[in-house]
Amino acid sequence: MASNSLDELLFKQDLILSKFKDFGGLVNLHLVTKKDYLVGSYDIVREGLWQMDIPTGWASPTVLLIFTPPIALYVKVYGRWTDQLGLQKAAAYGKKTTTPLNWWWRHGLCSQKQQQGKDSLEMETDKYLKIMEELTSNAHEIQEKLLEEILKRNAGTEYLKGYLHGQADKKLFKENVPISTYEDSMPYIDRIANGESSDILLADPIKFLCNYTGTTGGKRKLIPYTAESLDKMCLQQILAEAVMGKYFDGLDKGKGMYFFFASPEVETPCGLMESSYATTYFKSSGFENSVAKICTSPVETILCLDSQQSMYCQLLIGLLQRDQVLRVGTIFASALVRSIKFLEDCWKELCFNIRTGRASDWITDAGCRNALSSVLTEPNPELADSIERACGGQSWQGIVKKLFPKTKYTGVIVTGSMSQYIKILDFYCGGLPIVSGYYSCSEAVCGINLKPLSKASEVSYTFLPNMAYFEFLPVKEDNEKLTQESRETENKNEDIEPVDLVNVKLGQCYELLVTTLTGLYRYNVGDVLMATGFHNNAPQFRFIERKNVALNLEFEKTTETDLSRAVTDAEVLLEPLGFLLIGHTSYADTSSKPGHYVLFWELKIPGTSDMPKLDPKIMEQCCSTVEKSLNFQYGIHRKYGVIGPLEIRVVKYGTFDALMDFYVSRGASITQYKTPCCIKLEDAINVLDSKVVGRYFSPNTLY
Repeated sequence: MASNSLDELLFKQDLILSKFKDFGGLVNLHLVTKKDYLVGSYDIVREGLWQMDIPTGWASPTVLLIFTPPIALYVKVYGRWTDQLGLQKAAAYGKKTTTPLNWWWRHGLCSQKQQQGKDSLEMETDKYLKIMEELTSNAHEIQEKLLEEILKRNAGTEYLKGYLHGQADKKLFKENVPISTYEDSMPYIDRIANGESSDILLADPIKFLCNYTGTTGGKRKLIPYTAESLDKMCLQQILAEAVMGKYFDGLDKGKGMYFFFASPEVETPCGLMESSYATTYFKSSGFENSVAKICTSPVETILCLDSQQSMYCQLLIGLLQRDQVLRVGTIFASALVRSIKFLEDCWKELCFNIRTGRASDWITDAGCRNALSSVLTEPNPELADSIERACGGQSWQGIVKKLFPKTKYTGVIVTGSMSQYIKILDFYCGGLPIVSGYYSCSEAVCGINLKPLSKASEVSYTFLPNMAYFEFLPVKEDNEKLTQESRETENKNEDIEPVDLVNVKLGQCYELLVTTLTGLYRYNVGDVLMATGFHNNAPQFRFIERKNVALNLEFEKTTETDLSRAVTDAEVLLEPLGFLLIGHTSYADTSSKPGHYVLFWELKIPGTSDMPKLDPKIMEQCCSTVEKSLNFQYGIHRKYGVIGPLEIRVVKYGTFDALMDFYVSRGASITQYKTPCCIKLEDAINVLDSKVVGRYFSPNTLY
């Protein structure tokens, strides 16, 4: 299209072309609809590209225009979104538009004048809640547009060409493209990592290969990530933060004490970096210029690869800013429990640092010492005394509230396998709301929690239709429980067809399938979800379990949900003794005849790291309670001696930290670590077995 046609269109839309004249140089303009924006069509170099020569010598920014009635203009300048007012700011400051405004990835959506005239958090909350309403109200249309965009971009890839013959046809896609797993994508990803062109799988340039070590499922994965992937992650965080702003007042008046940890990166043969998502995000200007500004932990401490130094310095700096802390958290509950336990072991040294104004000599990382130098500037005996009184008391119950009295909530994911940490977090946090803000999987961003004050067992996530194309494979149910048949669908039953996002039925359980712009097509994520409601036209789901993460000796198929429920029932027996179960996992031991289930439990008496004295009779009752709570098939096999008595192995205090360290040594990120419900890796079992201090069995006569 010629530039004079663009001028005419701009004139018809009652927009003033002079808004752009101050840029100068070559400005790339791409006209799309607002729905394209909601889908996330950020790329410019596609059909419909216009170039407009403007005098003067500015560099060449990329500008994406979006028109929608009533007239609203959004522009992407140097990778950031802005409105008309923001565009004037962009024109004035050029590349300085990458400088953030003051809160959570503003994308330039409000001007400096607006910020000064109205409470920024309230304004941002309203803005993004409106976006949320728009997304969920138009869920079907956005999903259809997104699938159309995915196929338009990627129909010519080697992967899809065999199914679609180069056609971007949605009907053909559903008829021909099979449901896939990582094993289907892995050969293509491996070829890309070894130097082949990424267009064998996806059209867009890959920014990095995201590694997931698979602590829950046991498999290591590499997932392509593009710049757009990171944009979607950021948008999810923005929307989740807007929801928090609706429920908790004044969050912009303080900081969050978030424990974040980076992991090592590896360069692949093709030159792409293999990295965790968290590490790449923490190194980005987007994080540094936004989230980092409301986080007590300086970026240097987060990027320190020595987890002990990183955790220690994040704790120290957080304590020095305790009066500013309004929320405490991380991504998964396991990392927060680890950090609190670490505090329990080192609080005296931290108090000494604060009292003397000097860092410990063992903190040798240059970034950590530099970060400490700006906050640990002088002795503060008064603060040290206050922390000492809180930590040196008779009980650590409510220690988070004692140390950070202004804290409004704890932000961690406690659904799925993380539910085992709810009781210990309740103990440490003293009744603070525990908020699971969002749901993502390794392969895609999915949804956010619109009711953050819900109990952990009742949390549902509203799916965002612009993040991926979602389909749902129904699983069979029996008396509101998942049955063996439901876990073994494996797409073998041709009568079971996936349903679209807006066509799910309430109360039904589904396996989640995603199709993304990053080269995953009808990909079975492995999560089982239950549809619980709708927000506008977007469904809400409760996480049920990971598919096929199960103990299985004789086809009895004990799942994550089964095991979690059984352990919770047995845990009740420990409460009168004052014991806390602070970590558990399991494996199927086939070395004995018959084989039997082994549960590893780490127990703790609050306020001490000493090993609690265990009553063998109580522990035997725990074994029996777990067995009685398992499924019918397990009971039949136990009754006839096909499966042996269940065993609980109690391990030393700190064993589950050692298990985390083991997985971190294999490339996992502490930030994204999830304690496995069931372990299959022999080396991991050896880590646990080396720290066993007691073994207890259910009686042979139980059944």
